[in-house]
Amino acid sequence: SARVLLPPDLEVPFMDADGKPRVLYYDRQYNDTLALMHEDAGDDSRSLKLDGIDPALLDVRLLSPLDLAVSKLSRFAEHDQADIAALARNGLIDSATLKTRASEALTGYVGDLRRVRTSINLACRLIEAARKS
Repeated sequence: SARVLLPPDLEVPFMDADGKPRVLYYDRQYNDTLALMHEDAGDDSRSLKLDGIDPALLDVRLLSPLDLAVSKLSRFAEHDQADIAALARNGLIDSATLKTRASEALTGYVGDLRRVRTSINLACRLIEAARKS
């Protein structure tokens, strides 16, 4: 089977770069087939080596910070905006690169392009403001 049974409340506690405890939540509502995603996002992602997980059976991958931000633009809910701002505050993304990558991703997107273009512009402003703070 190509399916993996995950617990309904999957959380991964970790320490951030500043030593603060954080929790990573698995979003069960997210589906990348409906999200804005650059065609090279998979190739540009990194495979994570996890204890107890055979990568031949399950390849857990981490999107680049830029592709993570792009993936949040089609939904662009409050928590997506907060995530994009956090990526910018930590110097992981900038507005020009996001705009370019997201614009390239639009060629494969099925959905309201006007709405996503608006999200791209708003995200660029959000990134500029976050990087100044």
